[in-house]
Amino acid sequence: MTPDQQHGEQRNGEQEREAAVEAALGKLDLTAKVALLAGADMWSLPANADIGLGRLVMSDGPAGVRGENWTPDDPSVSVPSPTALAATWDPELARRTGQLLAQEARRKGAHVVLAPTVNLHRSPRGGRHFEAYSEDPLLTGELGAAFVAGVQSGGVGTTPKHFVANDSETDRFTVDVRVDERTLRELYLAPFEAIVRKASPWGLMSAYNKVNGAFMTEHQELNNGVLRGEWGFDGMLVSDWTGARDTVRDALAGLDVAMPGPATVYGEHLVRAVREGLVPEETVDELARRVLRLAARVGLLEGAPAAVPAAELPAPIDGEALAREVAAAGMVLLANDGVLPLPDSVGSVALVGQAAQEARIGGGGSAQVFPTHVVSPLEGLRAALPPGTALAYAVGADPNVHLRPLAARTEARFLDRDGAELGTATLPDGAARWIGQLPSGLSFADLAAVELTGTLQPGRAGTHRIGIRGVGRFVLEADGAVLFDDTVLVEGEDPAAAFLNPPERVVELELAEGVAGPVSLALRHVLPEGGGFAGFGLVSFTLGHGEPAGTADELLEEAVSVAAAADVAVVVVGTTEEVESEGVDRAGLALPGRQDELVARIAEANPRTVVVVNAGAPVLMPWRKDVAAVLLGWFPGQEAGAALADVLTGAREPGGRLPTTWPAAEVDAPVWDVDPVNGALAYGEGLFVGYRAWQRRSGIAPAYWFGHGLGYTEWSYEGLDVRVLPSPAGDDPYAPVVEAVVLLRNTGARPGREVVQLYLSPDGTDDSRPATALAGFASATAAPGEQAEVRVRLPLRAFQTWTDGHWTDRPGGYRIQAGHSVADLPLTVTAEVPPRG
Repeated sequence: MTPDQQHGEQRNGEQEREAAVEAALGKLDLTAKVALLAGADMWSLPANADIGLGRLVMSDGPAGVRGENWTPDDPSVSVPSPTALAATWDPELARRTGQLLAQEARRKGAHVVLAPTVNLHRSPRGGRHFEAYSEDPLLTGELGAAFVAGVQSGGVGTTPKHFVANDSETDRFTVDVRVDERTLRELYLAPFEAIVRKASPWGLMSAYNKVNGAFMTEHQELNNGVLRGEWGFDGMLVSDWTGARDTVRDALAGLDVAMPGPATVYGEHLVRAVREGLVPEETVDELARRVLRLAARVGLLEGAPAAVPAAELPAPIDGEALAREVAAAGMVLLANDGVLPLPDSVGSVALVGQAAQEARIGGGGSAQVFPTHVVSPLEGLRAALPPGTALAYAVGADPNVHLRPLAARTEARFLDRDGAELGTATLPDGAARWIGQLPSGLSFADLAAVELTGTLQPGRAGTHRIGIRGVGRFVLEADGAVLFDDTVLVEGEDPAAAFLNPPERVVELELAEGVAGPVSLALRHVLPEGGGFAGFGLVSFTLGHGEPAGTADELLEEAVSVAAAADVAVVVVGTTEEVESEGVDRAGLALPGRQDELVARIAEANPRTVVVVNAGAPVLMPWRKDVAAVLLGWFPGQEAGAALADVLTGAREPGGRLPTTWPAAEVDAPVWDVDPVNGALAYGEGLFVGYRAWQRRSGIAPAYWFGHGLGYTEWSYEGLDVRVLPSPAGDDPYAPVVEAVVLLRNTGARPGREVVQLYLSPDGTDDSRPATALAGFASATAAPGEQAEVRVRLPLRAFQTWTDGHWTDRPGGYRIQAGHSVADLPLTVTAEVPPRG
């Protein structure tokens, strides 16, 4: 089929879908139309048999598609965090990741993936940055568009989020972000615009926050004016969960769907508003039309061809293999004195760190999934090292605040108000979590309590710690003896806190020497009144356990001793769920616990120390110049240990480049504040965030610049040629204006991949513009000694600024630089960009 024929078929299919949408809409009365605009439950929109409309299911999905069930009984492929994906600087890999998640969504019965998150890394304190891509709008937009295209090529919709300026978590439900129009356009709206114009997402998610005085669900100017009017977005705009607040203002501002349901600001409230003349019925028609259009695109409306026929779905993808590939491709080698890759001749390796034994594969909150399995760094390295290589492990320092779930299968008993059993479920460990629905068709209306029972097999005598994590009344028993009987109250004002980040209580259980038998544990949780989420039933609690351990000093000494005796020491450090999670920003950037001390001590004991940083966003590394290598592993998904072993042993090259600048000290960060003042958070820094801001700081450099990353080979940049293209016709902001051709050579001894970055600098006469901005990028691969050529087209938007309410061309002289990072640009040419027309 020729491209013209393919385009013709797509156009015919779109016409058929629109005709089916109008026919279905014409059969609905006001009440039926309004019923389409609110969740039928936590994750779905209702079916309507009268018009052949199926039930439409949405699922969280930035790092794996969970589906409707938040339970380990329904596992998912866990891919690396979006920051890891962004670090690949590889749109094709982002597209393939999107295709994998579409495959997962279809397997789970979901039609829309609530992703990608394309808010910017404005301040390094942002607690949810692991779920977003970058500090740079161009990199974010390119990767986001590729991800959306990948998901939707699999016949599944997306909702790029959170539109717009939800760049931190503090008071996210109420904060009023104050940002000037130019900054909003050139930075925070830019990724959304690129995704809408390039990938045509079938949905978009509105943010909780206000922007310049109006909640985003109620923002007429940005929703109807910019998103739909200027950009041509024709998809469904859905609220973030519980984010819709006002019936009339939400409807008039074009919020198509209020989630979750059925109790929302729409429903009977919207019917009444129409009948009272507060909302025109034509407005409801338009909202319903967009919901039906989405349903048609995903194949849920009779008479409407799906946007992607079953015969055209992508070939099946090996999820485990792709998760492993992405994890390795996103790992950033920040420093290396030659210790990596580990040689086959290495005789002994010491592996240190709690995260080496229990991999942290993702950040906390709604992006979490229950993986099919997890490969820890200890398991991965043990399998990858050559036969005969000794591998010793030590904890060193445990940064975790909360205890891990009891590592044994447990049984949950669901009880009514009289204590009668309603049903049971078997869980893989001590974590119990259900929202919206219970196993086996049980009803939250009948549920009063859940009892979790399990068996503790003590590995050693001493003081065992038993954790109770959740909100409500808890009764804990060990072999029939009551250890805890009290009510735990929610902390903070975030309505999702009881679910995403509940408090913990810890009791001690003393087991004497000679106690060989198991200990029976029972934890009864009485659900608090009104303790659900948005009117839905909620069960979320954990029975935790911690083995007796040495003191913190003893753990450190043991690790130093193990490391000193090894040829190479690999220390895995990182953040915890309390540090990086939805709903909370970071108080500081230091690694939690005594991990910095651990690294410093081991570096003194072994000069061949490799540090692996397991974090989703910047952390401080005061020891970075004292160790042999620093490898950033991000949150690497379920294949964490396998991918890490691939990189450490050289089976794969660490392919990542930093998508965000990493500071050396907190006081150096150009943008720090995320705390509102009198309900408002002022983006007073304007355009100067990330590397744009660092370049204005005289005498202060970050630890590692945006774009930085080493591989296992060396590259020489040999030539840069720039050609100004004919003036593009029309107003396409992504039409090419300049083509750059970069010649580079692999001068090392191994094959490798280089990310070629192109930066644009205006003539310097306008201080309001950043001195340098990323304008394009591409990758090159080459064998040792081989030359590669990369062509990058720079778009019109790179030569425009937002001025006096519109985009303004900025012709004139520009420096165009190519290189390895924003701070390493060996090639420079100047070009005169003429006025258009």
